[in-house]
Formats: sequence, structure tokens, C-alpha cells
Amino acid sequence: MDFHDSIIAAVQMIVRNKTQSFLTMLGIVIGIMAVIIVMSLGASAQEFILGQIKNYGSNMVAIVPGVPDSSGAPAAAFGIVTTSLKNRDAESVINSNNPNIEGVSMYVRGSDLVNWEDNTMSVTFYGTTASYPQIENSVVEKGRFFSVDEESSNAMVVVLGSKVATELFGDDNPLGQKIKIRKSNFTIIGILKSKGGNFIQNQDEEVFVPIKTAQNVLLGINYLDFMRIRVDKTENIDKVKDEVTSILRENHNIENPSDDDFIIRSVAQALEMISSITDILKFFLVAVSAISLLVGGFGIMNIMLAIVQERIKEIGLRKALGATSSEIVWQFLIETMTITFISGVIGIILGISISFVAAQIINALGYQWTFIVSYDGIIIGCVVSLCIGLIFGIVPALRASKLNPIEALRHE
Repeated sequence: MDFHDSIIAAVQMIVRNKTQSFLTMLGIVIGIMAVIIVMSLGASAQEFILGQIKNYGSNMVAIVPGVPDSSGAPAAAFGIVTTSLKNRDAESVINSNNPNIEGVSMYVRGSDLVNWEDNTMSVTFYGTTASYPQIENSVVEKGRFFSVDEESSNAMVVVLGSKVATELFGDDNPLGQKIKIRKSNFTIIGILKSKGGNFIQNQDEEVFVPIKTAQNVLLGINYLDFMRIRVDKTENIDKVKDEVTSILRENHNIENPSDDDFIIRSVAQALEMISSITDILKFFLVAVSAISLLVGGFGIMNIMLAIVQERIKEIGLRKALGATSSEIVWQFLIETMTITFISGVIGIILGISISFVAAQIINALGYQWTFIVSYDGIIIGCVVSLCIGLIFGIVPALRASKLNPIEALRHE
């Protein structure tokens, strides 16, 4: 029996024993399907996350207070409040007049209820600087953003995100109206154009007040949560980071770099770090889902052992007609690999289909989700399914090849 005949025999066996074949193939189908789904959705999720960060621009630099842990994550990521970053740090950077720095913005944040007449909603409020629209690529749709004078004078003015304005005021014009934040009245001077949300922040659901107003009136603090700097060109980022590092060390009386109480990260670094993390997570999930392939492999082996038992007479007849042990081995290996390959193809088709449906659902929920077919996953699925057939088909094939032809022909 040649290679072609062995494949035909395998297909005929699947058709002849539909229920048995379905149960045999199920483990491989589910395993390959899981691998495809994880790799496809993982690639889409990675693209989505990186795309959200890229929206800030590759020429953005962020400064946060605190010392990073061993993984590079800032202390604030673990809920630790660090007060080492001050307004004067940002002012020193601005006063350096570095020609490569297009703008600097300061930030503090909090959350509370916002009230207008009988309408109330929970929001995140940001204290920031007049440079916010320039730094964040935001557009004021109605009214204006607050000025540098208002930023430095505890002005009781506020700019609303588009969703906040809609939920509080409906069709009414919010400009000139007063809202209450933490028992303090603020006059609305502007509405930001809808920008959409991401996993980092949703400007549409936030309100913005001058930095010193937030510090002195709303929060009672004298430090910053973070700063952002927009650099003119990405190739100048390292130069800007070096100068900012020197300024902050001088302001904080730091001589030894190991004593730095701040972290400077560029968007490019964040992209690289998050890409590495998502890659690790993606392949970890693939490894977990691949466990079902191992279970499916043992199922294949068990069913092929049963098939050998059923085909003892056929094996005995082939050996009596001159078939060698190696030919018997290859016959059963090819049959097993055919079964697993067909299972793999079905799993790939189902995995791609489910990933596509999931992408459509996520897009319908309002997220910009890209459907990505992982060709690596398809190749891995095909190769793995063939390898499973080869590895788990060896034992049944060897058992078939060792049958004594005379005893096999006598078998009832």
C-alpha cells in the first residue's frame, strides 16, 4: 500500500466510523482551534493596545515620580503615592528653552461627583496646564480652554469632555453654566471635541481644571502625578530625556543616578515594553491551550490501538503477501497523521471563524478592533497536528508491525 492508498484508507475509516472518528478528532480540533483563537485575538489585542499608545504620538515623553521596581513599572502602578515631582520641575524644563521641546504639561487627578441642578454624575477630573490641547492633540469644540493666567491664579473654571457635557446638559448649552465639584462652583468655559476612549484614559468622560486650582482647592496637595513633554522629532527624544534628567537631578539634589526619584519614559519605550509583555502573555496562553492537544494525542493513540486490534486479519494478510514491518508502520503512521491533519484543518477553520465573529462583536461595542489572521498560528496548527499524528501513532504502528502473520490470520 503506497502513500496515496494509506491516505484514502484513513479517509474511508473516518467516513465508516463517524461517531468514533468524531470523538477521536475532537480533542485535536478543540486544541488547534484554541491555539488559533488565542494567537489571532492575541495579535489583535496587541495591535489595539499599541495603537492606543501610538495615538499619543511617538514623540511624547512622560515623567512620573518614584523609583521603578525590578520590572520597570513605576510605583504609582501599585497605588503608591510619591510626592517628589513638583510644579517647579516642569517650570524648570519650560525655562530651559530647549529648542527640541514643543510643549510641557503638568497633571494631577482625582475623582468625584459633578453636579448641575438635579443632574449628577461621577467623573475623573484632571488639573492640568493651558498647554494640554497642544500636548494631547485635543480640540476645543465649543468655547475655549483656560489660559496661562487662569492656570496660575486658582481660577474656578472648567472644560468638559463631550460625554460629560451631553449627560449633564443634554441639548442645553453648557457654556457659562456653573457645576459643583467637591462643594466648589466652577464656570464652564469650554467643551472638548469627542476623541474616544482607550484603555489608558477617556477624555470624553473627564473634566479639566487649572493645575493650581486642582492642587489648592480640590485636592490640597503640592505635587504632580505626572508630566508630559512633546518633542519636535523622535530622533531628539534621547537628547531631551538627558537634559530633563539633568534638570530634575539638580532640582532634587541627586548626585548618584541610582538615587533618582523619578522615571522618564518615551512612547517608543512604552511600545517596546508593552509589546514584550503581550508577546509573553500570548505565548503563555497558547501553551495553556496546547494542553488539550496533548489530551487529544492520547485519544488518537488509544483509538488507533483499538483499530489495530480490529484490523489484525488485514495486517496478517498483508504480511503474508510480503508486506514488511516498516511498510506496516508507515501505513498506520500515515493513517494517524491524516486523521490529525484533517482535525487540524477543521480546528484552524473554526478558530478563524470564531476570531472573526469576536472581532465583529468587539467592533460593534465601539472599539477599533482589527481582525488579524495569525499565519504563524495556521502554520503551527498544521505542523503540530502532523507531529501529534507522528508521535502518538508510533505505538499503534509498532504494535501492528510486530503481529505474527499466521496468528493474525487465525484471529477471530
